[in-house]
Amino acid sequence: MIILALCLGGISCSPKFYTPNTQNTPMLQSKGQVNASLAGNGNQVELQGAYAATDHIGVQINGGLFRPQEEDNGNGGSGNFLEVGAGYFTPLSEKVTFEAFGLLGVGDFENHLPSTLVARPESTGEIEAKIMRFGIQPGINYQTSKFGIGLSTRITNLSYSDIKGDLVFGGIDQVALLNENSSNLLVEPALTIRGGTNKIKLQLQIIASLNTSSSDFRQDDGTMTLGLNYNLN
Repeated sequence: MIILALCLGGISCSPKFYTPNTQNTPMLQSKGQVNASLAGNGNQVELQGAYAATDHIGVQINGGLFRPQEEDNGNGGSGNFLEVGAGYFTPLSEKVTFEAFGLLGVGDFENHLPSTLVARPESTGEIEAKIMRFGIQPGINYQTSKFGIGLSTRITNLSYSDIKGDLVFGGIDQVALLNENSSNLLVEPALTIRGGTNKIKLQLQIIASLNTSSSDFRQDDGTMTLGLNYNLN
């Protein structure tokens, strides 16, 4: 669920302005169905829910926190994200369904890199901003009572506002850099695999994130999350 500036490791951790959150792929089939997931990895935790309001209309809500462990030199970051969506689903066969959701999310992030103060003691070594993301997420799913697999692609516009701070990294003003790249078009394919009982399944999701606006934008190109999925028909 979350978007955030994130340091993934190394003594000279560099700023990052985006990490893809887990895609909510509820694999709805009929009116009244409830689907929920708790997912994450060592850097993030996310809670997602979806409800089939009719036999073809579904709604979803997603939230999450990014709290990666700081580096030994104090470099790190954090973020928060909340997203809502509504969409259409329909069975293509007994075990195959199609779904497409429109999504709108808001959040914020911060990076703090005190290691940069050695070269720039007059700066704060920090950057923060608010985030908005909106777009669509179509997908196709195959599922049985004990197994499910889904392919989805999230296509969104990611924008930043209220950008603040004073962070210079690699000789570049990161606040100015983010202002220059404050709007980005993302294409994010994902593979979701679930297995377990009719109601509770283990979930694995692998996500790639392609920034079509700026190939060298400071972001993670993908992530993987594990979790539990609950389904109530």
